[in-house]
Amino acid sequence: MISLSLRIKTFLKTASNKQIAATITAIMLFLTLSTYWFILRDLPFPTKLSNRPSETTKIFDRNNVLLYQIYVGQNRTIVPLNQIPDSLKKATIAIEDKDFYRHQGINVIHGMFRAVKDMALYRKNLQGGSTITQQLVKTTLLSSERTLRRKLKEALLALLVEKLYSKDQLLEMYLNQVPYGGTAWGVGAAAEKYFGKKVNQLTLAESALLAGLPAAPSYYSPFGNHPELATKRQAEVLRRMREDGYITKDDEERAMLTTLTFNLKKEEIKAPHFVMYVKEILEKKYGGDLVERGGLQVTTTLDYSIQNFAQQTVATEVAKLKNLDVGNGATLVTRPATGEILAMVGSRDYFDLAHDGNVNVTLALRQPGSAIKPINYAVGLMKGYTPATLFIDSPTCFANIAGQRAYCPVNYDAKWHGPVQLRFALGNSFNIPAVKMLALNGVHDMIATASAMGISTLSDESRYGLSLTLGGGEVKMAEMATAFGTFANAGVKKDLDPILKVVDSTGKLLEENKEAISWNQKPKHSLLDISGTRVLPFEVAFLISHILLDNNARSQAFGEDNLLRIPSHPAVSVKTGTTDDKRDNWTIGYTPSFLTVVWVGNNDNTPMNPYLASGVTGAAPIWHKIMSFVLKSKPDEWPLMPANIAGLQVCSLSGKLPGDSGCPTRFEYFIRGTEPKEIEEVKRKILVDNTTHKMAKPGQTDNVSEEEHVVVKDAFTGYCLDCSHDNDEPAMISKWNY
Repeated sequence: MISLSLRIKTFLKTASNKQIAATITAIMLFLTLSTYWFILRDLPFPTKLSNRPSETTKIFDRNNVLLYQIYVGQNRTIVPLNQIPDSLKKATIAIEDKDFYRHQGINVIHGMFRAVKDMALYRKNLQGGSTITQQLVKTTLLSSERTLRRKLKEALLALLVEKLYSKDQLLEMYLNQVPYGGTAWGVGAAAEKYFGKKVNQLTLAESALLAGLPAAPSYYSPFGNHPELATKRQAEVLRRMREDGYITKDDEERAMLTTLTFNLKKEEIKAPHFVMYVKEILEKKYGGDLVERGGLQVTTTLDYSIQNFAQQTVATEVAKLKNLDVGNGATLVTRPATGEILAMVGSRDYFDLAHDGNVNVTLALRQPGSAIKPINYAVGLMKGYTPATLFIDSPTCFANIAGQRAYCPVNYDAKWHGPVQLRFALGNSFNIPAVKMLALNGVHDMIATASAMGISTLSDESRYGLSLTLGGGEVKMAEMATAFGTFANAGVKKDLDPILKVVDSTGKLLEENKEAISWNQKPKHSLLDISGTRVLPFEVAFLISHILLDNNARSQAFGEDNLLRIPSHPAVSVKTGTTDDKRDNWTIGYTPSFLTVVWVGNNDNTPMNPYLASGVTGAAPIWHKIMSFVLKSKPDEWPLMPANIAGLQVCSLSGKLPGDSGCPTRFEYFIRGTEPKEIEEVKRKILVDNTTHKMAKPGQTDNVSEEEHVVVKDAFTGYCLDCSHDNDEPAMISKWNY
């Protein structure tokens, strides 16, 4: 095959000057037309650096109730450059475009170098290489689409407008055009929105905070889900100003020590925590410009009737808990089968900034207490243990890492309960059996299962020991909802999704949750129809759900008539959790169709009153009211029983087969193949200390006699039911590896 270069050489030798000229002309024409078609054919005229028409984005609940309007055209105050404080101008240049007064519109080398340096040194991923001029062009003349064609247009227009306008004019237009979050476009509206003052009254600390917002207004907003990020961004702006010589080290430190007073007004907004959560998701998908100005019509999964009831209930019940030092509460209501969020209440009052009300606790890290135990027991069931597996709930210590004190957990009620089978250990939330279960399972396997079920925060295994099953690791409420939703879904994990549909201003469908819409339209549902990743065996999910709905299994700790029981719906599975230090109190309950999780505590992590009782006060009453409201007029739903589940009578003392021993019996479910094989012998001969009348210690031969007693044992120790006991004498489990 003849090479291209050889063809060209041959053509040049044989062609006439006319042919060569015609060919060159054709090539130039082709390149010109291609450039025009790719870049110039719809290039905006650079003199139109003014507000382009914008449309309101509307966020609705699932029933078309308007939750929030995101608009820009009605909240903009044009401020001349000479009325904008130097601190804000310098802060903006320092964080956005260090060389603004030196480049000619684009600054490829320095801009890209800064972006790479930021990502490498400060682990930032939001700072790009665009100049202030490029950002102004993109905001006012172009769309926010992330394509090469748009980027080339942006660069060309930046070069052109630099010839038409002075640097001061461009900076003034930029400061009056760019979005600062919500309805605030330009520094005039931003100063009013965040601080309730004129822009020329801003301090250095306030200017630094505002200058950091345009890069990602929702992400860095002090009114958003993560207000602490606003402070971090402010510190970054001040650092840049110091590095560029605009302020001194003392100025930087004084500004960081300045307490900012925000001016949060109650906007026309329903379900504010949820709306801000959705807005943040939309901006990550489509960019802030399209969300702020693009006229999107967003249909969410929220049910405002449930949301409104949940918000009122949290506010009312938390107010009643003031004498127990409870300052805040949060709740999340979901549909496990689809991951839809039906209600999200991030605090008792979003607008109470004095107590961090705008912090969305459903997305925050908190310790779950005993609410995490079902995941540990699910691991045990996968390993072949059963609801009838026996644990001795007696004083027990576990050898820890060499050089550290042994771990000696205690129960919530400070009592010991003797032989307890797994069903009752989980139902009553006894601590000693749970720790023994984790010792048998291994911390690694519990973390792996929790991760598969949707909990992402327990990643560093080296940080945790056996206390993990008692809530020794931090989790997010939203992820706990996903994990417990896995139980409700018969073992299938379904991530939370707050959006049903997004349509742009032209009516074009941008996204649609077809699965959720189809599920909601079905008159009847089956757990077997749920799509997603199976992370638990069907049988294990059924057994955990059945234990958690068994009111008899929890009555020893909570009583027969407790707030975890909804009389009209006996098939509700539910678990509580309270941390030992009383900083977090949880209740999580579900049916196959609905899940509600509630938390109460304090945002500043101060402990609640020690008299707070799990299942009686705190989260449980709130959960009971919300779940009763959600289930009102709904049919009762029992967990679907797998075909591989078998039921039989077992000995109530040991969980073994009763035989003809005379042992009292009870009915229990098992995964086929894990049914007990051993027949219980209620009485057996053991060595007893003649002085104490207790079981003889291991290896003891003096002062003992052989007697017949009722004895049971778990994987760790034996227990004599009719011998003398000393409850304050721990049974050390030595050299136990977990």
